[in-house]
Amino acid sequence: MTAAADPQDATVEGCPRHVAIIMDGNGRWATQRGRPRLFGHHAGAKRVREIVEACPDFGVKYLTIFAFSTENWKRTQVEVAGLMTLFRRYISKEMRHLRERGVRVRFIGDRVRLDDKLIKLMNELEEATAHNDHVNLTIALNYGGRDEVARATQRLAQDVAEGRLNPDNVDEETLPKYLDTYVLPDPDLVIRTSGEARISNFLLWQSAYAEYEFIDTLWPDFTRAEFGALCASYGGRERRFGAVKA
Repeated sequence: MTAAADPQDATVEGCPRHVAIIMDGNGRWATQRGRPRLFGHHAGAKRVREIVEACPDFGVKYLTIFAFSTENWKRTQVEVAGLMTLFRRYISKEMRHLRERGVRVRFIGDRVRLDDKLIKLMNELEEATAHNDHVNLTIALNYGGRDEVARATQRLAQDVAEGRLNPDNVDEETLPKYLDTYVLPDPDLVIRTSGEARISNFLLWQSAYAEYEFIDTLWPDFTRAEFGALCASYGGRERRFGAVKA
């Protein structure tokens, strides 16, 4: 077995430094087994730990996962309530493990619609892991890319109105400073599980030059080995960012 790649080195064997994942397929996974959709969500939550722990071995320093979108409120009340309970239980159960494993956790998204108990747990987890730097785990919860850009634009406009920002100085480097992800690098690789080939309003601004992988595997079946294979495949891609190869 080869030594684990140093996650501090963004260029180790061409590995992606930042991987973002749309964790799709929990409901279908459960339905295939004759179980309720929430059974699949619980299975998917367990899969998160394995992938987070695998990140250092593949040179991944940043992992961002899409847990709940702004559109997911349209699901049944039973499923939404079950997911909110699952999020609270996940945070409470995983807090110590994440802290001890050196994982720093951040949440992105609009917290306004979330209940006070969940918000309190989110704040506690962020605070408890604030000094960790082994892996940076970002959880998108009540997150939507368009909503994020709209909220960022509101904050930018307020700074202009109050004289803290000159509108003539606003360019494509300005808006990212107002996004939820302002402390994170842009994702290098975005993975979507379950066979769907769409980005579902996830990290729209940040993923302008990301590589995408749409795979058939349902999220609860997504393994460490498949994650590693996708990271290795990324290393074989030619990244030109709009330029022409010399």
